[in-house]
Amino acid sequence: MKDTIRQLIQQALTQLTAEGVLPEGLAPAIQVENARDKTHGDFASNIAMMLAKPAGMKPRDLAEKLIAALPADPQVSKVEIAGPGFLNFFQNTQALASRLDAALADARLGVHKAGARQKVVVDLSAPNLAKEMHVGHLRSTIIGDAVARVLEFLGDEVIRQNHVGDWGTQFGMLMAYLQENPITSDELSDLENFYRAAKKRFDESEEFADRARGLVVKLQAGDAECLALWTRFKDISLSHCQKTYELLNVKLSMADVMGESAYNDDLANVVSDLKAKGLLVESNGAQCVFLEEFKTADGDPLPVIVQKADGGYLYATTDLAAVRYRSNVLHADRALYFVDQRQALHFQQVFEVARRAGFISHPMQTEHMGFGTMNGADGRPFKTRDGGTVKLIDLLTEAKERAYALVKEKNPELPEDDLRAIAKVVGIGAVKYADLSKHRTSDYSFNFDLMLNFEGNTAPYLLYAYTRVAGVFRKLGKDFSEVDGQIVLQAQQEQDLAARLAQFAEILNNVAEKGTPHILCSYLYDVAGLFSSFYENCPILAAETPEQQQSRLRLAALTGRTLKQGLELLGLETLERM
Repeated sequence: MKDTIRQLIQQALTQLTAEGVLPEGLAPAIQVENARDKTHGDFASNIAMMLAKPAGMKPRDLAEKLIAALPADPQVSKVEIAGPGFLNFFQNTQALASRLDAALADARLGVHKAGARQKVVVDLSAPNLAKEMHVGHLRSTIIGDAVARVLEFLGDEVIRQNHVGDWGTQFGMLMAYLQENPITSDELSDLENFYRAAKKRFDESEEFADRARGLVVKLQAGDAECLALWTRFKDISLSHCQKTYELLNVKLSMADVMGESAYNDDLANVVSDLKAKGLLVESNGAQCVFLEEFKTADGDPLPVIVQKADGGYLYATTDLAAVRYRSNVLHADRALYFVDQRQALHFQQVFEVARRAGFISHPMQTEHMGFGTMNGADGRPFKTRDGGTVKLIDLLTEAKERAYALVKEKNPELPEDDLRAIAKVVGIGAVKYADLSKHRTSDYSFNFDLMLNFEGNTAPYLLYAYTRVAGVFRKLGKDFSEVDGQIVLQAQQEQDLAARLAQFAEILNNVAEKGTPHILCSYLYDVAGLFSSFYENCPILAAETPEQQQSRLRLAALTGRTLKQGLELLGLETLERM
C-alpha cells in the first residue's frame, strides 16, 4: 500500500510540475507512514509541507491541489487533509480483504523483497574455542540468526560465517597440556576446567611455558604433529558449541565455521599489500595505518596496528583478510557483523582501511550490527554469584527447568514427555525472545520471572496466542489451509487485525535492512493483541452466517500462519497446544 500511495503521489507531482504549479527539477523522497490514529486514515504523507516552500504556497493549499491531481485507485477509498497539511489516505477495506485472501493462498504469505536480491555474509556467534560458550555469546548468535533467517525468507542468498577464535598463543598452552593429559572427547566435558588447569601449569612451570611457546611457533609453521593436536582440540570445542546451537535452535553448523585460522596464510599478504599502497607507517617497531579521521581524546592520531614489533598479527589483520575474502572470493553485496557495540571503533577503522587499500573490489556494504550487553539484576554484566562467567548451556538448562515447573503447575495431568517437550520450547523461547524483543543496541537486564510471564510482550504470551488460533481449527478438525470463501471486513476489530496483517512484508523488509529483530517482535505482539480483541468481539464458530464464519476463519488462519512464520524467523519453535 505504501508503494502504491508513493506512486500515486509521484504521478500527482508530475502533473502539477507539467502545469507549472511546482518548479522543475524537484525530486523529493516521498514519505508515507502508518497513521497513528485510525480515525484519520490508514496512511499519511507530509509531502505538501515538504514542497510548500519551493512551490511558494501554503501547505494546505498545495495539499488540495495534490488531492485534485491524484489518480483514482481502487485500493484507496478517500484522501483527506489533516492539521497543517498532511495527506491522510483511507484504504478500501474490500481491496485490503482481497490482498489478504491472496496472501492466504500464497506459501510465502504474499511477502516479497523490496529491491533486488543480494548475496549477504552474516558474521555471527564467534566464540573463542579455548573456552565454552558463555552468556556473552548469546546476543551475537541469536540476533545474527534471526536476521539471517529473515534475509533468506525474503530471497537473499545468505552465507553464515562463524568467525571463531581458533588461533593464537593460548593454543600452545592447551596443546602442551593435551600432550601431558591425553583424553577423549567424552572426558573433556568441561572446557573451562581444562583451560584453567592448562593456565595453572603455564603460570607455575617455566619448562611448560617454554614448551607451549615452542608449540605455537611449530603450529604456525605447519608442523604436522602440532596441527593434529590443534585440530583435535578444535573439533572437541566445536562439538560443544554445536550442542548449544542445537539447543538454541540456531541455524549454524560445522560447515559455517570460518575461524581466524582460515585467514592465517593471508596475513603476511595483507601487510605487504598495505605497504605497497603506501598506507603503512612504522611506529615503535610496529606496522600501523594512521587515518586522519580517527584520533584519541587528546587529538593524537589513533593507529590501526596490523603487525606487532615481534612480528605477530592482531585482530585487525585477520579482520582485514576476512573483509577481502568476503568481497573478492565470496562476492558478497553486504557483510553484516553481529559483534558487541564496544567494538564499533575497531570496525570503523578496519572497514575504512579495507576501502583505502582496495580490499573491497566487489562493491560490498560493510555494516557493523553492534549490540548492547546482557546484564544481571544489578545492571552490571551478567555473572555467577562468585563473579565468574555464566556458561550459556547452564543458563539454557535453568530456563528449561523453570519452564518445566511452570508448565507442570498449570498442567499437572500432562505426561512427563509432553511436559519436557513443552518446557524446552517455552524455556528456550523465553530466553531468546526476551533478548530479541529489545532494541539491538540497548543493554538489558536478564530476568527469568519477567521472560516466563504469560502476560506482556513475552514468548509464553505469543506461543499461547498461536495455540488459541490452532485450537479454533482443532475444534473443527481442520487445517489452516482448509478454509473456503472470502474475507469480508465489517467489524472494526476485523479491520484493525486485517490492516496489521497486511504489513508483514513491510516489517520483514525493515528487519532485513536495519538488522533489528525487535521490530518483528513488536509486530507479532500487536498481531496477537489484535487477534485477542477480534476473538472476543467477533464470534467465529458462533458466527451469524456460514459466509461470516468462513471469512473469520480465513482471518484467523492468516493470523495463525503469520504468528507461526514470524516466530520461526525469530528462531522460536511453536506448539499446537500448551
